[in-house]
Amino acid sequence: MDIDCLPLDKTGFFSKLICNYSIADVNLKELYNRFPDIDGFAGQIKEKGKLFTQDQRDVLYASMLRQYSNTNTSKATLANINLLKEKNTFTIVTGHQLNLFTGPLYFLYKIISTINLTKQLKKEFPDCNFVPVYWMATEDHDFVEINYFNFKGLKFQWSKEASGAVGHLSTEGLEEVFALYSKTIGDSKHAKALKELFENAYLKHNNLTDATRYLANEIFKDYGLVIVDGDDVSLKKTLIPYMKKDIFEQIAFKKVSETIKKIEQISSDYPIQVNPREINYFYLKDGIRERIIESREKYVVNDTNISFTKEELINEMDTHPERFSPNVIARPLYQEVILPNLCYIGGGGEIAYWLELKAAFEAMNVPFPILLVRNSALIINEKQAYKLENMNISKSDIFLKQNSLINKKIREISNIDIDFSPQKKLLEEQFKEMYVLAEKTDKSFLGAVKAQEVKQKKGLDSLEKRLLQAQKRKLKDHVVRMTELQNEIFPNQSLQERQSNFSEFYLAYGEGLVPMLFEALNPLDLSFTVITQK
Repeated sequence: MDIDCLPLDKTGFFSKLICNYSIADVNLKELYNRFPDIDGFAGQIKEKGKLFTQDQRDVLYASMLRQYSNTNTSKATLANINLLKEKNTFTIVTGHQLNLFTGPLYFLYKIISTINLTKQLKKEFPDCNFVPVYWMATEDHDFVEINYFNFKGLKFQWSKEASGAVGHLSTEGLEEVFALYSKTIGDSKHAKALKELFENAYLKHNNLTDATRYLANEIFKDYGLVIVDGDDVSLKKTLIPYMKKDIFEQIAFKKVSETIKKIEQISSDYPIQVNPREINYFYLKDGIRERIIESREKYVVNDTNISFTKEELINEMDTHPERFSPNVIARPLYQEVILPNLCYIGGGGEIAYWLELKAAFEAMNVPFPILLVRNSALIINEKQAYKLENMNISKSDIFLKQNSLINKKIREISNIDIDFSPQKKLLEEQFKEMYVLAEKTDKSFLGAVKAQEVKQKKGLDSLEKRLLQAQKRKLKDHVVRMTELQNEIFPNQSLQERQSNFSEFYLAYGEGLVPMLFEALNPLDLSFTVITQK
């Protein structure tokens, strides 16, 4: 196995904001607390250690014991749950939706980045303990985002009428998905292991929360991963004071709105990932998850007949905190309130919206965590590696836009030089003399000279393109092979990790897949990883 690293901005798949954050652009400094390096973690440990109380730890510990009461908990995971009681224990967190059968491949990358970082921090700070946490997004209601996974170009989709929090959904109907998937992947040793994993997760658990916990636990239990479900009444009791500040004082709305203006001033190239609402909570009950809206001195649950006066809403929060579900703006705060957390690891889109939140955290007196862009990777198998080498395509070449890749390689392998740069340079030198001549005789001719120069340059450009097209036709077989290979490595001209399911690679590597990724991914190396099998 060879491991190569590319700067994020050389891949063409990351926003300018994330590329600049990964190199600690000074213009972004006010948007985050500490940078993800060892010095940053030293400061974060001190800050979080002072502000996270033993009472908070006790609530968290008791909740984790309840959540794991029906799970086959490994010794490593149970040890980490017990460590949460200790004042020198901190967490590293990643979060993800309850995608069917993990969804895209980067689900694994997120969690492996998280676990690897806890190992690195333990070496740097041996007097502290570090627990990897996967936060299940059980309260999301975007079913269409999670009800499928892709396998070798095929889409396996769970067709179901769904509403409310996805974690509450019954797994009924997944028998059909399982039957089709089983038929597709064959009967190899690795295929049988995948079938067993799917069946045990989704056909032997009643809801999507339990199924996802089983799945993630089976894959990562030996590494001590702790899985947290925020849809928990005891944990939400801790959130009540912050709910009230959001709903009645609109602190998050005001502070995030101010930060968005700052981001827009820093660069117009930085897209705003999410916009805050005046109230950043949903009401969660009886299969619904709908926004809470203030209207005519009442608090109304959108698209329902449910409404509260201010006093009634306060009473509802105090007596039934589990019925209040934070949205994308409020959920990060919830996480940091209930966990002794140092760092959140997420994809580019996630980190982009976290960068909007620092001022809101400060206003709520909650430490803002270190933000770390998760590892991204490309797995190139042995056959693909051979083809790349045979066609003399480098690791950086393969990331070029397809037309740019073809043009570059055609120029390299062509038996004629299809680069008219020398001719254009000679033309410019000749026209310099003509400009001097026009200046000395009649300045009104300068425009005519310029027009002639532009015309002749365009002529050279046109001729260059025509010759290149002729060479492409002549070398058609090579172009087709390059195109097919790049399309195979980047399905739908997107990153492999965003399209393919882990099972596609498990069929090839079996139980060696996860250890291979643990070896290859370095969370504090903020670059793109290319893993080449030899």
